[in-house]
Amino acid sequence: MLQSVELENFLSHKNTKLTFEKGVTVFVGPNGAGKSSIIDAITFALFGEHLRKSTKGLLRRGDNQSYAKVEFSIGDRQFEAIRKIDSKGTVGAVLNEKKDGQIISLAAGERKQFGESMTKTIESLVGLDFEKLKVASIVQQGELQTIIEADPKKFKELVNAIIGIDKLDIAYESMRKTIDNFRLTVKTKIGHDDTDILTLQNRIEHIQKEITMLEPQKKKLEDDRIIQEQKFLLLQQEIEIETPKELKIKEIVNKKDDLVKYLKNFITTKKREVDEKKRRLAECTNSLSITSVKPHIEQEMKNIQADIDRIRGQTKEAGEKIAMIRGQQEIANRLHLIDGKCPVCDSKVDKLNPLFEEGHLKSELTVLKNKTDMLTKEENLLQSKKRELDQKWIQITKAEGILALHKIKDQDDLSILSKEIESIETSTKNIPLELNITNILQYAIDDYSSDLIKTISALIEETKGFDSDKFRELKLRLEQQRGSIGTIEREIGSVDAKLRLYKDETAQISNAIAELQDAKQYITTLETIRNQIYNRDGPVATSLRSWALGTISQKASEYLTTFNVKIQRISLEDKARDIVITCHSGNSELDLESLSGGEKVSIALALRLGMAHLMGSSNLNFIILDEPTTHLDQERRKSLVSVLSQAFESNIDAISQFIIITHDSEIFENSNIDTIYEFKSTPDGTLVTPL
Repeated sequence: MLQSVELENFLSHKNTKLTFEKGVTVFVGPNGAGKSSIIDAITFALFGEHLRKSTKGLLRRGDNQSYAKVEFSIGDRQFEAIRKIDSKGTVGAVLNEKKDGQIISLAAGERKQFGESMTKTIESLVGLDFEKLKVASIVQQGELQTIIEADPKKFKELVNAIIGIDKLDIAYESMRKTIDNFRLTVKTKIGHDDTDILTLQNRIEHIQKEITMLEPQKKKLEDDRIIQEQKFLLLQQEIEIETPKELKIKEIVNKKDDLVKYLKNFITTKKREVDEKKRRLAECTNSLSITSVKPHIEQEMKNIQADIDRIRGQTKEAGEKIAMIRGQQEIANRLHLIDGKCPVCDSKVDKLNPLFEEGHLKSELTVLKNKTDMLTKEENLLQSKKRELDQKWIQITKAEGILALHKIKDQDDLSILSKEIESIETSTKNIPLELNITNILQYAIDDYSSDLIKTISALIEETKGFDSDKFRELKLRLEQQRGSIGTIEREIGSVDAKLRLYKDETAQISNAIAELQDAKQYITTLETIRNQIYNRDGPVATSLRSWALGTISQKASEYLTTFNVKIQRISLEDKARDIVITCHSGNSELDLESLSGGEKVSIALALRLGMAHLMGSSNLNFIILDEPTTHLDQERRKSLVSVLSQAFESNIDAISQFIIITHDSEIFENSNIDTIYEFKSTPDGTLVTPL
């Protein structure tokens, strides 16, 4: 049970401490006086939870730290739970046990990652968590009579919450996600999920129909291919017979080309040979003409050389005389008559020897010079003639070389060469440049051409009857037949490819269906579990709700017997979407609308107590009613006080404490209430005074 609640700087309370005993405790005061803050202080200290928007909002304005402390007992054990808040909204928590005058720390903080949680420790001690405590022990403002006056569907939701069926929705949704994730995994792996089984089966049926259509089509194509291949073989055999002839025809053409080419080369060669021989004939005729004057030239060269030698002798002789005269002139220049006397012997002479007379010497010298000039001119003339003869001699020598090169000695040899030219021209003159196959023997000009002609003649004989046009037509038909066979084979390949694809797809789909059938069985099991166990309207939830309603009905009926009303029994019945409340008095069923205000309050309180019992009333053994008189008329307010007093006096299920929060203080006048606290708003915060 609760022993005390202490608040410091908590909401509107600056410093408040309330003590609780067994029985009924009433908080009275106007709205906004801070009465409901006690509920927040109790739940916050115990579970770190509250009915406000934020934890930081619990801190009293202007203060930077607050705390809520609850002292409570479970059996003979004493505990205190303290939670503090700072200006940042940080919460500190500690749970202690008082034993033999000592304080023993049981838990501190909420370090859940280390397995340390004050909340979990309190939940274990009390037997309820915050959500269940709200249902079992706290009836919030306006909720007392909503059980019987509100929408029956909401009552059903409340019952679901009491017995935890609402939590099944989480499991129900979680199971849906599990199924969806499993389907997704299957689809990722296989490409399909169990919802595609029918589609895949239909696909297999469609493929089987396609295969049934394609296989006869393939058989027909294969039969057609056999027929076309037989036609192809017949054509091929005909072509194989005629092909050697075609090759020989080509060989005839090649041989004819060779023959023509050979004949042209022969004619060209002979023409070059004739041209060469004509050139030699002309050259040798000219050379022979040149060499014919060799004896005359040779004699003339000898004569000229003799004249040159003679002139050179005379020129030499004249030169010697000129030298002698010039020597005599030097002497004559020194020999002069002096007074008629000889300059040598000094004898008296009339004149000098003419050999030493200057006039005579000059005359002799002039004659000799003239002679020398005449000889020089004569020699130059002879030298010119000699050079001309030398050139002619060179031509004669060259002509002799040409004649020797071509082995021509005389005119008879030239006649022979001329006849050779005439013979060659005659032999090539009648060779045509266009071949006439009918008279091919005329082209045999030598052994090589004769062999070619024999070969061509033999080939012509071997290819008699060959029609090149018909052979081309045969080959054209063969290629067309080949194309037809190719087209058929491509069509067969296409059909084969489709059949393979269809068969592969069938195998893949069959394997997929087999896996999907297993997956479907698993999913069906999951969905069965989901619908049967986790569905709030499934058999498990329905059965659990039926049991809960039976328990609530039973306990509520027991409570009603202590409330001194005419209603002896209440029954709750689970319908499709709501819960129907039926009241019984004796053998009669009473309509809720026909009940008095006090009777309705009694039924609502009985149902609340029955629900609290179902929740497994906490070890704290208290129930808080926050403004239970809201929306009640005066009569029903009085009836509520009376019912509560009776309930406690009857010691229902050992509920130790009722805490009533209300602003109607007058309804508790002349009532058997143990403790009343008055709450007032002051500038310093909420002021609480026991009455």
